[in-house]
Amino acid sequence: MPSEIVHTIGSTSYLVFSILFLWMSRVPRANSGPGWWAGAMLFAVASRLAYVLLLTPANVAQAVFVYAALVVVEKALLAIGLVEFLGLKIRHRWFWGVLCLAEVWVVFAWLADVQPIARSFGLAVFNAGFLCYVGWTAYKHRSNVPHRLLLVTAAASAMLVGHWLSAFLIFQAIPGWRVTGFLLGTVLVLVQYLSLLAAVLADFQRRLVQAEANALDMAFQDPLTGLNNQRYMNILFEKALVLANRPHQSAAVIFIDLDNFKPINDLAGHRVGDEVLRVVADRLKKSTRSTDICARIGGDEFVVICTQLEHAGQVVDIANKLLGALIAPIPVDGSSFVLGASIGVSLYPAHGDTLAKLLEYADSAMYQVKRSGKNGYRVHERL
Repeated sequence: MPSEIVHTIGSTSYLVFSILFLWMSRVPRANSGPGWWAGAMLFAVASRLAYVLLLTPANVAQAVFVYAALVVVEKALLAIGLVEFLGLKIRHRWFWGVLCLAEVWVVFAWLADVQPIARSFGLAVFNAGFLCYVGWTAYKHRSNVPHRLLLVTAAASAMLVGHWLSAFLIFQAIPGWRVTGFLLGTVLVLVQYLSLLAAVLADFQRRLVQAEANALDMAFQDPLTGLNNQRYMNILFEKALVLANRPHQSAAVIFIDLDNFKPINDLAGHRVGDEVLRVVADRLKKSTRSTDICARIGGDEFVVICTQLEHAGQVVDIANKLLGALIAPIPVDGSSFVLGASIGVSLYPAHGDTLAKLLEYADSAMYQVKRSGKNGYRVHERL
């Protein structure tokens, strides 16, 4: 294959990768890794184009000089991009320092007319050094990206290290192998950057899934307490009915209205009031089973739906347990706050077969507790 075709394929592919990485770097909240890789690919394009345009039988040294000066920048930007993509706390100045040493060597080798094999060896050492770092870092952090894509990056980098440390020797021994060497290097570089491209896409996918999960949490959870909200409670109740329809099992809807909560908000402030509500929610969850449903439906109003009750009498034990948990003092910021709770209970299927009707009866029973002195519970009685 003619060298012009090899370099054209390489330059075109690198340019496409540069555009893709640049596009990815502009995605909101994306880290700066893809931006550095876009720059690295542009230097890779420039190095290939410079080599092709300057290479003539009488101008080989100048073509190699420009190619060497540009390609080592690509390797430095590749390493910096990986550091940024993985969020590692490593100062860029170390990479810039090594890059400056590499460029000094390239200029010195050119001006001092150093032997080609020595000049190539120096360049190979710097490029191999950057690639060693990339390969080692990708392997070390391989679990940070889904599908172990960084293992591909590490493997491609390791092969490129071997390629850089051996190609210049092969070129000296077999000059005709130069085109094959460039083709092999192009393939390995494309594999390396393709794995990084896939890693960026995998990270975008992870962020999208996480954002969707957060959105669902916001849609179905009370943001203050983390309990289910009223919307999700309605959905969960339908599932609870399936369990309650088993032979000899029932369910209970428990409506809880906190007593003495408003003075806490008025005197201690809403921040303290919010913390009190969080403690209440935590106590509700600890006082119920994993199969029960806890929800906050208003400012200081909560609902507990108890499922898989073997007999109606169980609800009395549950109500007593909840009442005991809610009347215990709540410590916040060095102060202790004592609440009460008015609790109303309705039973499925004895009192109704819809959540709306059961909530109505439980709410009515709760108000009977309020009128009779608060701080207690009552089970709805069918008239």
